[in-house]
Amino acid sequence: MNLIIWLIVGGVIGWLASMLMKTNREQGMFLNIVVGIVGATLAGWFVSPLVGISTINQDNFSLPAMFVSFLGAVVLLAIVNLLRRGRLR
Repeated sequence: MNLIIWLIVGGVIGWLASMLMKTNREQGMFLNIVVGIVGATLAGWFVSPLVGISTINQDNFSLPAMFVSFLGAVVLLAIVNLLRRGRLR
């Protein structure tokens, strides 16, 4: 059951990040889930130690954890845009 919640929350976070970065038309549901989960992983490695808040990948479904995961997804999309287009959106 935890895996299903993790996929749903990861998809919502990825979708919100893609809406913010204006890449929503380029990705579907699967990529939104991937962006949400991979972004949360990156945030868990780099942001969590700085702010002391875990991410959704660390079984913490609190509002601060979702915000840190969202921040990681936005940074991931910014890096992807920078590599693909040579500029941020």
